[in-house]
Amino acid sequence: MSTATLERPTTGPSRIARVRSLATAETRLLLRNRTALVNSVVLPLLLVAVVPVLGLGDGDTPLGPLLMQASVGITLIYLTYYNLVTTYVARREDLVLQRMRTGELTGTEVLAATAAPTLLVSIGQILVVAAGVLVLGEWTAPADVVLPLVAVLGGVVLMVLLAAASTSFTRTPEAAQITTLPIVLVNTALSGILYPLSIFPEALATVARFLPVTPVIELLQLGLAGTTWDGEVVSGGELWSSALQPLAVLAAWIVVGAVVAAKGFRWAPRR
Repeated sequence: MSTATLERPTTGPSRIARVRSLATAETRLLLRNRTALVNSVVLPLLLVAVVPVLGLGDGDTPLGPLLMQASVGITLIYLTYYNLVTTYVARREDLVLQRMRTGELTGTEVLAATAAPTLLVSIGQILVVAAGVLVLGEWTAPADVVLPLVAVLGGVVLMVLLAAASTSFTRTPEAAQITTLPIVLVNTALSGILYPLSIFPEALATVARFLPVTPVIELLQLGLAGTTWDGEVVSGGELWSSALQPLAVLAAWIVVGAVVAAKGFRWAPRR
């Protein structure tokens, strides 16, 4: 998937119109697939509900930020990443991606439009949890407004790239249940979604900080609660200086995901 292929000149309808048209078609397909729709909407919310029910997380962190951190992390992993792997692979095996690329759509437009319904549901999930936190009276003013937005945006971009990269070793949609396990399980357990990194041995916590989803959770924790991964309360300039490492780790993973996706993504099934 070379840059030249993705960005070849096109004529006819505008880029936005082309992407919107394909995204609308993908949304209809998602709405017709009841199993995928239930898994997309219900499962992440149930997993988020586990956090307060089982008393997981850091007792020093208010419930509101804790629920928001869990919502974003679980949504990115189980909805954005996993759903996109299965969607991209299914469209590839059905030759849909190959047919789309023979028309006016560029490669980037095809991938973006195919991902659009999943991304909309992902953002919707996060907003639903935010509304629930507000209704429950658990909402607290964020320590910084920008960091949570950067975390969500960067996390979404990263999950799309990792999903595209994962299709290179996923032959069928059913195989995604196996091929996605390393990213799903490791990041769920060690990225700070359910348990704070501070409870782990120092060596393990240090390694865990370099996982793909961990910087997203760290940035959320800094922005929403004003605390670092090890529980230290920071504010002002210390807040952003503490954010430098997770920002760098997130940026590095985005670059890695883009490179691997560009080199390994296949538009047609292996024959």
